[in-house]
Amino acid sequence: MRDSCARDITYLRLSVTELCSFRCRYCMPEEGVPKRPHEEICSPEELVEITRQAVRCGVRKVRLTGGEPLVRRGILDICRGISALEGVEELCLTTNGAALPRLAGPLKEAGLNRLNISLDTLRPDRFAYMTRTGRLEDVLQGLKAAAGAGFTGTKMNVVLMKDFNDDEIPDFVDLARRFPLEVRFIELMPIGEGGNAQFLPAEAVLEACPDLRPAEGAGVARRYRPPGGRGLVGLIEPMSHRFCGECDRIRVTADGRLKPCLHSDQEIPLRGLTGEALRQAIAAGITAKPQRHHMTETGHSDAKRNMHQIGG
Repeated sequence: MRDSCARDITYLRLSVTELCSFRCRYCMPEEGVPKRPHEEICSPEELVEITRQAVRCGVRKVRLTGGEPLVRRGILDICRGISALEGVEELCLTTNGAALPRLAGPLKEAGLNRLNISLDTLRPDRFAYMTRTGRLEDVLQGLKAAAGAGFTGTKMNVVLMKDFNDDEIPDFVDLARRFPLEVRFIELMPIGEGGNAQFLPAEAVLEACPDLRPAEGAGVARRYRPPGGRGLVGLIEPMSHRFCGECDRIRVTADGRLKPCLHSDQEIPLRGLTGEALRQAIAAGITAKPQRHHMTETGHSDAKRNMHQIGG
């Protein structure tokens, strides 16, 4: 289905929880977030039904997000239900990786196709500082577990932050040189706990690694290949407006509200709807997708929620 700007909307980012095992400083408050009553969060059956009707509107790719989706009770049932839907061509999940040593194999068996693993630093002390509750070694073991379970096409998400990990850009690029994964550098967005002070444009990656060579793009990412490398480097630039014109996604929050755009305050309630009524609500959300965000002009997102409440 096309939106009002003639973009073909084929990608659903479906949040399954607002909770997370980490407390990353640009995303979560230090004290964490209160656990909401079960009745306020979509059940596995509701999440599958929302996806079913989104597929009727043209969605082909689904990504499970959070918070941290692997802390969600019933995550394997959710994967099984969605992967079994006719029309779902790809089921992905974004995770901090800490639970993968335990869950990588079961996730693969449940029908999950691909993983994105978030990792903003390769230095244990910085990792402990940024996440407040995490250990770098757990994530590195998670990466190994994902490969051991047979996951391929794994992507590593790195949020660029000035005076935090900008000196590690060559180290991350070296991972794409040595391993068959895509390292994606993402511009920090002024949403929720995040702010402008540490913003670093993705162009800094090209300045730090001038030997990168352009590769075929994919979705909203500009992609490059290190000479002789086994993997790829991707640049995700929401603040540079290289994103909106190619955006093919809608989002649904864990409490069942459709967001046509991450940075819009518009939300369409979906809970309580089924069948054709639910399909029509999703179609209305696609039609309402705005042309672009206005963060460059205003310096802030119009979203009324933090990132963990929307789905990363």
